[in-house]
Amino acid sequence: MNVGQRAVGAVVGSAVGDALGAPFEFGPAGAFSSRFPLPGAGGEMNGGGGWDAGEATDDTQMAIHVAESLLEHGGPDLPDIFARFQRWAADDPKDIGLQTEDVLTRGLPWDRAATAHHQSSHRATGNGALMRATPSAVYFARDGRQVTMDAARHIAALTHGDPAAWEGTAIFHDLIRVAMKGANPLDELPQILAAVRSGHRQRYAAVLATGWHPDHATEFNGAVWPCLGSAVWALRTTRSFADAIRAAIDLGGDTDTVAAVTGGLAGAVYGPAAIPADWTEPLHVPLPGSGGRTLRLPHLIDLAHDLAERPRTDRRRSPAREA
Repeated sequence: MNVGQRAVGAVVGSAVGDALGAPFEFGPAGAFSSRFPLPGAGGEMNGGGGWDAGEATDDTQMAIHVAESLLEHGGPDLPDIFARFQRWAADDPKDIGLQTEDVLTRGLPWDRAATAHHQSSHRATGNGALMRATPSAVYFARDGRQVTMDAARHIAALTHGDPAAWEGTAIFHDLIRVAMKGANPLDELPQILAAVRSGHRQRYAAVLATGWHPDHATEFNGAVWPCLGSAVWALRTTRSFADAIRAAIDLGGDTDTVAAVTGGLAGAVYGPAAIPADWTEPLHVPLPGSGGRTLRLPHLIDLAHDLAERPRTDRRRSPAREA
């Protein structure tokens, strides 16, 4: 499997997980298997809870805005990404996180809004930066551990002022990088954790440990730590893309985001051929803030290839250049 195929697996897999998990958001554990007790029988992508069959949520919508900015600018332009987020938030998306909405509608500049939210609320450890990180992880995968982790931190900081959210997104970026080169990302967790900023390393080491189970979480999985830990757990304890997604959604809670993160990881590991066709055929991403466009599977495939293979306008460009 080549890099382009793994990129498609990651981008499409994340969107698929998002759309499958959306109807079960904030529901109880086991709801997915209760509704669809026979794995592989089909019919799972049929919507519900206000979502059409195959409809991706804000998780994928924001991810696409990040991806298109990276491609159009040949690298990270943080003010542009933030402006795209603002246009998206102003265009009445069906769902938007409370923290993200507050940051994007404060009327503050791109480099002050998230910090102001964090200072006033003292709460900014949600998974809203992690949920949108698969395309950017694919884009930066070729540039090595330090570059991809730093890029994740800078993009996460646009909406999340707590460094805990930056570090979780950075870990995810590097897990995707490892998977994109055909290695097992779980095998490199010790090296990845060593690159996490010291004040956050221990907490992430706990939720990413082999013996950790989502039942051990001390926060709701809408927080960044258990969300990432749950996705890694789902990948570690299953042997296929479909089973990983099923395990993630069956955890309950913030099912669309946990499944989106799981789908990005599992898609990069197993590739697009492992994603059931009846999950991808109805997949679509309405894109508020973008002139009423709706992206479907062929668009996502092209986007993934562009992210993985398109030359940068300046390969030396650093995310910090726009900070």
